[in-house]
Amino acid sequence: MDNPIPYFLYILKSEVADRYYVGVSSNPQRRLEYHNGFEKGFTSRYRPWAIVFTRKYPSKAQALVAETTVKAWKSSKMIERLIAGEAVLL
Repeated sequence: MDNPIPYFLYILKSEVADRYYVGVSSNPQRRLEYHNGFEKGFTSRYRPWAIVFTRKYPSKAQALVAETTVKAWKSSKMIERLIAGEAVLL
């Protein structure tokens, strides 16, 4: 049986504004390049971005659950605690 492709929850921080972006990708580095160069939505306004957090999940479904959890926090303080290792995310 083939192993599924792992996915990552990633958090970007704007280098010019106090903003975070939370996403899911099988290749966070490639997504960072997209956000910094090609994307025309929310992230284009706050370029450049840097990856400040990643967590690997065995499936896309599990990574999406984690993303939903972090986005539901609606709190940059909770995101900062997660980045610092002070908040738990399953």
